[in-house]
This record gives sequence, structure tokens and C-alpha cells, in this order.
Amino acid sequence: LAQAEPSPVAQHFQSCSADRARMGRMYGKGKGIATSAIPYRRRAPTWLKMKTDDVVDHICKLARKGLTPSQIGVTLRDSFGVPMVKTVTGNKILRILKGNGLAPELPEDLYCLIKKAVAIRKHLDRNRKDKDSKFRLILVESRIHRLFFFFFFAPTPTPNP
Repeated sequence: LAQAEPSPVAQHFQSCSADRARMGRMYGKGKGIATSAIPYRRRAPTWLKMKTDDVVDHICKLARKGLTPSQIGVTLRDSFGVPMVKTVTGNKILRILKGNGLAPELPEDLYCLIKKAVAIRKHLDRNRKDKDSKFRLILVESRIHRLFFFFFFAPTPTPNP
């Protein structure tokens, strides 16, 4: 006997339950699930010839030039062939920068949001009737306030003795 195909109502509920597993965006209609897949092995690849000290020196040099941690990671990947800094050094880029006293005073995501809000404000000074930009500015500023609270006022968990 051939199996009967599920009714359209049953198909709808099956697709809804599959959609529930995906997280929606905060301010947008996208529900993308694209992610990067990092390698299973947590050791540095055998083909990488750079030593830990060389990678740390490059990170410090690029930070002194004024690059952000994500820009440093992209530069190391594209120019020096370092796939993941953590596998080579044992620490992430920001922790290396903090250890050497080169960490930025503002977190990178907060800095980028502030930069975006300033650009929108400048645009609104020139185009006062742009209602969509005014709405987007409200959304960006609300994200800034939430992140600011998270980074500077949220209680940090105490380690167990």
C-alpha cells in the first residue's frame, strides 16, 4: 500500500515547528542560520610554520597601527596564513591585547554601533524628512543602550572557590 501524503494543514504545522528552531533577528525579518564551521581539531595545523611569539608580535604591531581585533584576525588570515589565532597561541586576539595593555577602551561592537549612529545623525542633519532613517536611528540607539548596560553595569558572575 502506498502511504498517503499528509494534509496541507499537517504540512503547515510541520514547517512551523521547523521554523521555531531558528532564532529571528532583533530588528529585521531574517531568520538566517548561516554559520562558519571551525575545525574539530583544536591544535595548530601542521602546515603552519609561524611560532606563537611571532603571531603575538604581529598582533601587537597591528594593534599599535590602530586595527580592531576583527581586522587583526582578517589580516593574519589573509596576509600571514594564520587560520585561527586561538589554536596557535592558546588565547584569543582580545585576550592577547589585554595582556599587552593594547586592548581598546570600548568593545568593538559597541564602537561600531556608535559610529553607525553618528553617521545616521549626520545624514538626518542633511535630510530632515527621512523618516526611515529616524526610525533606524532609534533602533540603533536602543541597541547601544542595551549593550552599554551589558558591558558596564551588568553584574559579573563570581567564580566558585
